[in-house]
Amino acid sequence: MRVAHFTSVEGRSRFRAAYDRAMDALPVPALTQDVDTPFGSVRMLRFERAGKSTVGGSGAAGGEPFVLLPGKAAPAAMWAPNLAALTAERTVYAIDLLGEPGMSVQSVPIRRTADQVSWLRAALASIEADRVHLVGHSIGGWHALTFAAHAPEHLASVAILDPANTLDRIPMSTVVRSIGATSIAPAWLRRRFFASLADDTEVDTQDPIVDLLDIAMRCHSSALPLPERPKPAMLRSVRVPALVVLGGRSTMLDPERARAVAEAQLPDARVEVWSDASHALPGEHPERTAARLLEFAREARR
Repeated sequence: MRVAHFTSVEGRSRFRAAYDRAMDALPVPALTQDVDTPFGSVRMLRFERAGKSTVGGSGAAGGEPFVLLPGKAAPAAMWAPNLAALTAERTVYAIDLLGEPGMSVQSVPIRRTADQVSWLRAALASIEADRVHLVGHSIGGWHALTFAAHAPEHLASVAILDPANTLDRIPMSTVVRSIGATSIAPAWLRRRFFASLADDTEVDTQDPIVDLLDIAMRCHSSALPLPERPKPAMLRSVRVPALVVLGGRSTMLDPERARAVAEAQLPDARVEVWSDASHALPGEHPERTAARLLEFAREARR
């Protein structure tokens, strides 16, 4: 089985330039590190809590840190709209998912769910905190909830934002539209796919994140297994406090069906449907997203 890679030297250079432009929207990280894991190196960025010295580890004064996992093909820079509010109270770590476009470098094939848990466990072990608040959007939500089921000892809580293939199947209409995310799709079809994820809002082609996603889909080849939708027994095994936020206008899931699954099968979950939000809710509602994550982290002490 292959590993993820850029399809050409030119493609990697174009992606790196777009990545750097997207990173300009973020605060300067206190630490940028590449953490060795059994499946490759994982790029992790640390953003210190406001007013905290950048010397030393994450510290405990502001509470357990957040760890943010982005969506499909979207590196850590996707969290730019949320970081200022989150770091007002807590240290934040943001990760480029292994096997996805970004600065993480996969070196060993990832074949199964246990492999995904393994590399994330190794990455979190580098954080100087006993437990973290793990947050994931889209496929990052799948990673976060899967990790919560398999390695709860590392977590103070888990929050999943419109998670893909986790609480509900991905609609066939979205699967068909995802043809626009392939490397051979014309630019207009990719833009249509991006718009479909954001309630058909016109895509701003000047947005650095949109540009980054566009280049990633053209120049990067993933080699990851399809994420297995969690079975009811796995969902019932999640014993950490969980926040589930679903987009009422999401094209990645049926929000009411996903809410019913979460309420019935997650033992300790707060489940919310934001009626005016699409799948792209962290970027559409950055202040509300950050405020809810902070409130939940304060509530989730255990």
